[in-house]
This record gives sequence, C-alpha cells and structure tokens, in this order.
Amino acid sequence: MPTTTAGRCDRAVTGLTAEEREVLYALGCGLGDAEIAAALALPEHVVAERLGHVLGKLGLRDRAAAIVHAFDCGLVMPGHGPRRPVPGNTVARRTGTASGPWLRVSVLGPLRATLAGRPLDVGPVRQQAVLAALALSPSRSVSRRRLLEDVWGREMPDGNVVPVYVYRLRKILRLGERPDSVIRSDRYGYGLVQGIAEVDALCVDDLAGRAEEAERAGDLAEAERLCARALELFRGEPLASLPGPFAESERVRLVRHRVALAQRKADLQLRLGRSAEAITALSALALEEPLNEPVAAMLMQALRRDGRRAEALAVFDRTARRLADDLGVAPGDLLLRARRAALSGEDAGRGRGRAGAA
Repeated sequence: MPTTTAGRCDRAVTGLTAEEREVLYALGCGLGDAEIAAALALPEHVVAERLGHVLGKLGLRDRAAAIVHAFDCGLVMPGHGPRRPVPGNTVARRTGTASGPWLRVSVLGPLRATLAGRPLDVGPVRQQAVLAALALSPSRSVSRRRLLEDVWGREMPDGNVVPVYVYRLRKILRLGERPDSVIRSDRYGYGLVQGIAEVDALCVDDLAGRAEEAERAGDLAEAERLCARALELFRGEPLASLPGPFAESERVRLVRHRVALAQRKADLQLRLGRSAEAITALSALALEEPLNEPVAAMLMQALRRDGRRAEALAVFDRTARRLADDLGVAPGDLLLRARRAALSGEDAGRGRGRAGAA
C-alpha cells in the first residue's frame, strides 16, 4: 500500500534527530554533499552517513526522493532557503540557513520563538506562558486544567481560553499546512510534538549532563567548555515578565540552575589552575547573589588559595552585613569555616584544588 504524504510527514517530524533534519533541510535547499559538509562544519562521510539514516528512517529510495519529501512536508518551501550558505554567518555555516530549519523556543530570557529562522510573534503574555509550559514539559501531555492553574493561578477564567490559545499557537507555529504539526492533543491534554522544537533550557540540561560525564571521565577542560556553552544560552531573567505560578517556579529553578553551573565552571577552572578566571567569574556572581553563602564561601576559598587573604575576609564581612541587614540572620557554618581557613592562611598561594573543600 503506498505511503501517504501525511504519513511521511509524521515520520519526518517525529522520527529524525535534529542533526538529520538539518541534513534533510540542506538537501532540500539544493546543496550537494560537499556544500552540506561546509554548511554544517562536518566531514563529508558524516553527511553521507546522516543522509543514509534519513533515507532509511523515511523509507525513501534516494536523495531525489528526499528532496521531494522535504518539500511535501513543508520543511523547505519553493523559492525559500538559500542555494548556498551565507558567508560569515556562523549559524548559517552550521545549518545552511539564517537561523536553522525548525522551531526554536527560548525561555532563558524573555520568551522568543523562531520558525525556520523567522522570528515569531506568539501573542499576548498568557499565550506565551502556555507555550512556555508546553515547551518545558517535553515528555508529557499537559491537561487543560493544569494549564489554567499554571498560567492563571487563582484567577482562572471561565470558558475555553486554553483551547483558543492553543488554536492561535497552532496557526502561528504550524509547519506546512497541518495545524497540529507542532502542538498535538490527546486525551490527556496538549504537548509539543516530540523532537519538533529545540528549547534552550533543555539544551542547557543536555550540556550539563555531558559536562558531568566529561568530569567523571577526568576531562576537566571539556567539562569546563560544556559548562561555558550552557551558560552562554542564558539571556537574562528566565521567562521574564511571563505570568502565572508555573513561570514563577521555573524562573526560580532556572536561576538556581544557572548559579550552580557557574559554580561548577569556576570549580573546574580552579582545578585546571586558572584561578584568575575563576575569581573574576565568582566575584561577578557574588555581586548578583549577595545573599548566596555557598557562592561567597567559594569565592573566599578561591581568593585564599591565590594568596589574597585580606580580600577573602572582606568578602566574608560584606556577606555577613547583607545577611544581617536583609534577613536578620548570622553567617552559616559554611561561611564561618571559610573565614577560619582564611584567618589561618590555610592553602594560601596554592591556586589549585577542588573549590568545594574547606
């Protein structure tokens, strides 16, 4: 029985990895293997391997059929997309387009969405909050009731506001002619089609996991590089200005995640003997988080190990004053131990070692 276009499109959306979709998109734009390799900064044999995976997963006989499939599914539109990568554009060199061939949702700052590199206006703030809730729930459906509670809290409206917002988002985000190509629905609620969107917060989780693996393997330089890449994805306050309990709780979680990543990166820099970089980063973080005792203690330890005992003690005094003035509390044991170590001159001038040790 012949495969329908709709069936093929379903597989294109859910069956391919992000890297394989990049290859399919570039092929649909008319690029040859060598041009795709240059655009994606890959060896040609890797391009050929990914193309083979695309053909196998989609049940296509050759690259000509893959090009037709890319057009059938709306991944490439006639008359759109460059015949050659744009020189000098780093994203273009990676993807063959101005900003990439699929949906990207960014929540690590004010919410942003792009489709095939084109910025989208996803509507009023509560509609944006619905999209954020779906984007940050990648492996499950979110019920209408849950979305109402997450986005409106105690001010839940009557009527069908959630289905209306989902309908509008589907119109804005759809790929090709299918309104449900990005947001699916089932008996449990709504969710993004698996694999269709790149969400920056999920990319941070992936990079953080890879950093942990690299650290366990003893590759501290790679772990530090991955932490730095994750931190670069933050553009300001996560989910800035979005309303509702979900956005508020996610803001807190993501800020904590960023601080933990910054601490891990600084710890790795210290263990790599790059104390000046670690102290600069920790000093900036301590100014952003003046009540964060672990950050202050880590900065004190870094300064102490660099032979800068007076500066370490000044950090203690500044943090202790803020804790007393703002919270009415005394420094905790972590800060007190860091102060004792600074007063005793322990580890002074060593400049290396794990920053978490007192």
